[in-house]
Amino acid sequence: MTGRQEQFAGEEAPPPHLAIDLDRLAAWLGPHLPGMDHDLTLTKFRGGQSNPTYRLSGPAGDYVLRRKPPGTLVQSAHRIDREYRILCALRDSGVPIPRPHVYCSDAQVIGSEFYIVDHVPGRVFWEADMGNAAPSERTRVYDEMNGVLARLHMLDSAAIGLADLAPPHGYAARNLHRWSTNYVQSAMAPIPDMDWLIDILPRHLPQQTETRFIHGDYGLYNLIIAPDEARIAAVLDWEMATLGDPLIDLAHHLRAWWDLPDSGLAATSLHGRDLTALGIPTMDDYVALYCARRGIAVPDMRWYLAFAQFRYAAMVQGILKRAADGTASSRVMVHSQDRVWRIAALARATLEG
Repeated sequence: MTGRQEQFAGEEAPPPHLAIDLDRLAAWLGPHLPGMDHDLTLTKFRGGQSNPTYRLSGPAGDYVLRRKPPGTLVQSAHRIDREYRILCALRDSGVPIPRPHVYCSDAQVIGSEFYIVDHVPGRVFWEADMGNAAPSERTRVYDEMNGVLARLHMLDSAAIGLADLAPPHGYAARNLHRWSTNYVQSAMAPIPDMDWLIDILPRHLPQQTETRFIHGDYGLYNLIIAPDEARIAAVLDWEMATLGDPLIDLAHHLRAWWDLPDSGLAATSLHGRDLTALGIPTMDDYVALYCARRGIAVPDMRWYLAFAQFRYAAMVQGILKRAADGTASSRVMVHSQDRVWRIAALARATLEG
């Protein structure tokens, strides 16, 4: 394993501030999850979730516990109650998810709210090239990933009980305002291309022709691939799911193709790689397949891609600002200020092209 795969794959003992009193947990689980009221063990998944996630094992088998981080939090952040509601709504949707079992709103049990879902065996690929996978397996996984996203974007949000999840219109404008504000607050030096994008992107805001249930961070790194076949066993990390423009969701998902390689991050990007040799479709072919599955015309993706690139540059800038302030996690070490400049230039070139 190298890079992100080495950094994020696997499990570890929870650090002290994320440890859980297993006796208290077992006492609560007794009437809520049969067979999990004693002899519990717990390990924390190393992957980069903002909501700590653990493998919970006991007499009844393996489950996954996902909790709100302990301590003082921004009120609107880490809404795991919302995540659990979404998982319950998707239970019979045809989109593969870990089956939800129970939600606990009592922060006194383990120190914060939590929910429990099935543990889904399988593989998570943190790098877009899937490491040592065979080209034929990459082809099948990317096709499956495309099909599940198309299926997700065709769900009837009212039929699954999520019509009130978010306002039905104005998704692009709201997100553009949010990320522009975030960038301005975290900028440490002027970046002309970012300033240009903040000015130009709102002037060319596309008309939202449909509102769909969207994931918000759909990618290979948020999928469990079955242990012995190229099948998506579960889609993970629903914390950013909402109602919005599916083309924005698609553009963010396409980051594996448009992202620029950087020190420590090369394998997360397909940019400049021999896709034929890898067994991975081009971005244009992938978009065309998605549209064919949905029965829609292939759109002009330039604005959507430029916005996704701008948003990513703003996210990296925020990480760098937290590093400068001394509040960042270790993952920021793979980012540099030059990366923001280059992604901003890419976004401008995308929009102008």
